[in-house]
Amino acid sequence: MKPHAEIAEVWPRDGRVRLVGRIHGRPAEGDWRLLLTRRGRTDRPLDYPAQVKGDRFEGELPLADLVTPDPAEIEEWDIHLTDGEARLRAGRQLDDIHGKKKIMVFPEQRVRGLRVRPYYTVKDNLSLECRTGATS
Repeated sequence: MKPHAEIAEVWPRDGRVRLVGRIHGRPAEGDWRLLLTRRGRTDRPLDYPAQVKGDRFEGELPLADLVTPDPAEIEEWDIHLTDGEARLRAGRQLDDIHGKKKIMVFPEQRVRGLRVRPYYTVKDNLSLECRTGATS
């Protein structure tokens, strides 16, 4: 299995998403950061400090930073953990639950006209979905 950031806990609340997990398949030395990249528009990545002890990491993503001057109706942001050299995809691969996209549903938060919720992709990676406009 490829090295990745194995997600153990996702805490969406108070305008933030807190992530807790372990670095899998790679030494965890060095300074690590959480990296958000908007799918299809990688011109404005966002990154935030991650605290690492041993192979365990945790960090928070402030949702207000996802508000862009040119929002699409639906935008998706992929989450990685990086030390500047490696870029590890955040996801949950080491459990026996496949198809998390339809099983694990996280609450939505509203920030300055944007509705944001974490979700698992079809490959069990963790991303953020942002929607503008009225509730559908």
